[in-house]
Amino acid sequence: MRKVTREEILTANPLKVMFLLSFPVMISQLLHTLYHLADTFWLGHLPPAESGEAVAGLQISWPVIWFLIALSFGFGIAGVALVSQYTGAGEKKNANMVASQMLSLSIIFGLIVAVFGFILTPYLVPLITKSATVTRTAITYMRLIFWGMPFIFIAFTFQSILSAKGDTITPMYINLFTVTLNVILDPFLIFGWWRFPHLGVLGAALATVICQGIAASISLYLLFRGTKGIKITLNGLIPAWKWLKKIFKIGLPAAIGHSTTAFGFVLVMAIIGRINNPETVIAAYGVGDKLINIIFIVVDGLGTGIMTLIGQNLGANLIDRVEEIARKSLQVVFIIALLEAALVFALRITLFKLFIPGRPDIIAEGIHFLTIFTLGIPFFGLIGAIMALFRGSGHNVQPMIVDMVRLWGLRIPLAYFLGNQFGSTGIWWGMALSNIIAAIVALFFYFQGGWKKQVIHEYKETIQPTLSPFTPEEG
Repeated sequence: MRKVTREEILTANPLKVMFLLSFPVMISQLLHTLYHLADTFWLGHLPPAESGEAVAGLQISWPVIWFLIALSFGFGIAGVALVSQYTGAGEKKNANMVASQMLSLSIIFGLIVAVFGFILTPYLVPLITKSATVTRTAITYMRLIFWGMPFIFIAFTFQSILSAKGDTITPMYINLFTVTLNVILDPFLIFGWWRFPHLGVLGAALATVICQGIAASISLYLLFRGTKGIKITLNGLIPAWKWLKKIFKIGLPAAIGHSTTAFGFVLVMAIIGRINNPETVIAAYGVGDKLINIIFIVVDGLGTGIMTLIGQNLGANLIDRVEEIARKSLQVVFIIALLEAALVFALRITLFKLFIPGRPDIIAEGIHFLTIFTLGIPFFGLIGAIMALFRGSGHNVQPMIVDMVRLWGLRIPLAYFLGNQFGSTGIWWGMALSNIIAAIVALFFYFQGGWKKQVIHEYKETIQPTLSPFTPEEG
């Protein structure tokens, strides 16, 4: 694997470049998912009396965690659009400044989320499920995870900055190292192997925090050294209103979209957590959700490649190429998501038996969930590709609307009403239908074509014509 050059992004075969950019991101996302898969796998192999509540507690935790951090992550999307477009325009100094401001915001937000998350967790979790054992397990896990929030924010920002620049390989190697370490640490801390204490779910959280701290330290070192094409300085970390105003203006719709989506998933979890036998259903959904996330790795990875291609080509004012990238990428992402859904459907029985042996009730419910939900997965792939087009161009209102329609207009009411009528079967159908219908809304915005407009020069009265897409970069 190698770094993709700016010239390739602006001239080479767009599908080839998309995969070159996306493949390291997919590996990074797969490795990130392995954090949670490893936790789920090892917790699922605790004694049957513990495994159900441990896996269910883990599944409840992350929707709440993402709700508390989603607002700030939304502003990171604005930074990605700006860094990629400034890179495409050859304005390296501005790209460095935006990256510095992104890092500064991530540290501030990470500290705020850590404090509020630790305080609010005991009050939020009981609202989601009536199971006292699942509640206790989730609180134990979440309170430790929140203290590692600044590390998670820094690592996420580093990956976003380098992806916007076109370097998706370096974050992949960092993730490979830290995930491998996490997989090794998990059984020692969860089961108390060797001289370590038996910590159960607390051990899973501790392993994650340690590994994220290492990833954040490596990320800061590389950004301050400037060896990866982006250089952060201490002066650049000082919040500057000129740049924050631009980041907040572009990122506010994404921030609203992310936070409302995250809160919506908390409500979906609450709907699941309050039906009969919640431990079984939540644990089944937890394992199934982790397996589905493997499919979404490809969708998210290709989305990163699309965002970088769209951002840099818009920055270079290559509109015809932007249209070609959009058309081809949508077709490819939909087909890949369709094939992945078929594969997960075929392997669903084997996968559930692997992850949580000894609990046939959870296995049966999980197979039932995947049988229904995989129908909507190809349409989610289409949604992801279209939203990547808009986010790469810096237009986040349309993705915000799609997110809200998919979750608030469709998934929550469908899951609630169908769940009341048909139990867990109704919830799974409501989730699948929300993806199918929301894909139609996303296609409506796609054909309107708002993603073809750049944002980096929107405040100038005129835009100077681009004589060449290859303006020499500084350094």
